[in-house]
Amino acid sequence: MSAEIYRDQWGVPHLRAGSVRELARAQGRVTARDRAWQLEVERHRARGTSAAVLGADALPWDRFARRARLDDTARRCFATLSGQDPETAAWVRAYVDGVNEQLAEESLPLGTPGRWEPWTPLGVWLATHVLFAGFPAKLWREQAIRHLGEEAVGLFAADGPGTSGSNGWLVSGERTVTGQAIIAGDPHRFIEDPGVYQQIHLSCPEFDVVGLAVPGIPGLAHFGHTGTVAWAITNAMADYQDLYQERLRRTGAGVEALGPDGRWRRASRHTETVEVAGEEPVEVEVIETERGPVIAGGPEGLDDGTPLALSLRTPPRVTGDLGFGALLPLLRARRVADVDRAFDAWAEPVNVVQAADTEGGLLHRVAGRVPVRSTANRTRTVPAWEPGHAWTGWHAMPRAGLTDGVAVMANQRGPAAPLGVEFAPPHRAHRIARLLAEKERWTADDMPAIHMDTHLASAAPLLDHLAALPDLSPAATEIRDTLLAWDRRMDADSTGAALYSAVRGAVVRRLAAHPAFAALTSPPAYPEVLLPWLALVPRIGYALEHLLRADDLYGIDRPAEIRAAVEEVAAGKAPGTWGETHRLFAWRALPDPADEEHTAPALSGDHDCVLCTSAVPGLTDRAARGPAARYVWDLARREDSRWVVPLGASGVPGSPHHRDQLPLWLVGDLVPVVTDFEQLSKESDV
Repeated sequence: MSAEIYRDQWGVPHLRAGSVRELARAQGRVTARDRAWQLEVERHRARGTSAAVLGADALPWDRFARRARLDDTARRCFATLSGQDPETAAWVRAYVDGVNEQLAEESLPLGTPGRWEPWTPLGVWLATHVLFAGFPAKLWREQAIRHLGEEAVGLFAADGPGTSGSNGWLVSGERTVTGQAIIAGDPHRFIEDPGVYQQIHLSCPEFDVVGLAVPGIPGLAHFGHTGTVAWAITNAMADYQDLYQERLRRTGAGVEALGPDGRWRRASRHTETVEVAGEEPVEVEVIETERGPVIAGGPEGLDDGTPLALSLRTPPRVTGDLGFGALLPLLRARRVADVDRAFDAWAEPVNVVQAADTEGGLLHRVAGRVPVRSTANRTRTVPAWEPGHAWTGWHAMPRAGLTDGVAVMANQRGPAAPLGVEFAPPHRAHRIARLLAEKERWTADDMPAIHMDTHLASAAPLLDHLAALPDLSPAATEIRDTLLAWDRRMDADSTGAALYSAVRGAVVRRLAAHPAFAALTSPPAYPEVLLPWLALVPRIGYALEHLLRADDLYGIDRPAEIRAAVEEVAAGKAPGTWGETHRLFAWRALPDPADEEHTAPALSGDHDCVLCTSAVPGLTDRAARGPAARYVWDLARREDSRWVVPLGASGVPGSPHHRDQLPLWLVGDLVPVVTDFEQLSKESDV
């Protein structure tokens, strides 16, 4: 046989092939069959050509992708892969062949699909993750330090636009009913339609693996279960990308950049044309210094005249290695030691890995590539013309053990602490650990209750301030008393949660409008894709507990601002339930306003809950980020594992499996992981 495609009752593809390459080809075909439009969008994003099909709104991304040289980096990394690991390169090519074969049969909303190149999966990976480590936060810190002083870094060190809310926990066999380990969690990303994770089953004579794939990428990079070993990741929050201030000048021969040795050196320069649907094409100047591609400004500075140019240095651009050499060994893994060796080849994003096998092996480590360089590089932009900011090697990846048979990672300071600057608040990690401590023995069926926990520990500082407020109006007093009696759970049907959010939002807006922060309301004219990291209201919203607990907040009378906020809420329309405004906002390349209500259901949770459905306090209660999947890997019996995605296995509108998992995802239910082909319905041979 070449390959066979089967489906379970949820439309999840189960693939069986006679060889590794035929299986990769089948994975490419079924992904293009289920998600053709998604793959086309991702291909355009990787190449910086999305405005040609999506219009001017996509132009800022295309400018960034061209200037950051994402497609060229993908080509370089594939060339390296072909030279050092020809088997994996051929495997990637087989996946691409399958994508192209199926796309040739598809009809898409905006024309005939383009052709994938062998390096396109690497470009998709780069485009998906280049902003994942949040290097634009260095621009925010630069602004905050300039206007507020060094202490601002600590005050605003909290979950921001570029960070994630992923949860992952490993329970060893000594703490389970079966005596075998359980791994569970939920990666939090922007919720997209189709989803950013694809449930899939890959089987051939060499391996049989179930897991969550990234559409456009062969194999199962992040989450997988081979039957004898399982693994999962969370974002380590490491800092591994640098921004350099560049001094550039034009010469008759092109552009030169000033280096740390005091010499001007030739920078590469060319122009590219970006096509824009319905409008004139746009020319983009692409400059690259010895540090990296210039992503903001140029010889003439930023668009507002600020004399600044910024280059971006990333490990794949430096090494030509994107870590794809880890993907096949992960599929072939049989024990924890195999997973460990596979992740030695991992590059980016830098992740915390948890793994367990049926022989009792356990793994809790960081994987990725983080450069050794000065502390200043990690905190803010640094001058390229000064010595002391070069990369001098690579950090060894930290490892950690378990505590009382449990390991928890939720983007907090943990084993990756020496590698990062800002981490997510510890509330989710502490809450998961506390819940796991409540029982001596756990089962796979127990885990969804942890996934769905809505306790909001970060509410404490605001509630403490409210408790200390005297002489409120009768209506404001009622709000205060209601919130002090509230159980601090952000449940969709909770009026207390809605009231808390209303007060919190009013406090955030009032603080953001205070003259003390006025200088942070108008950042320099950085590229548009970087501006979310510099928006003041979200920064204050995510860091509110730090700002309310600080000994002094730049002379701001916080009790007065909180009093005014409560009175403002008391004078307005009473909030209903949290779910009335806290609704899912899934991103689509081509939004359909007529279908908005269908895909905007009420949500429980909040950004500091284990159920991390992230709104932006002070700006909107809508949640664009949340659990992009949930999983429970059972090492006792793989068939007892469970998973779910926010919408469904199919990205085809009108398919019965486009949104059939949404009702389950909303309430925390999971669907069975099926591994027996005898229980499946055969769809086709490919």
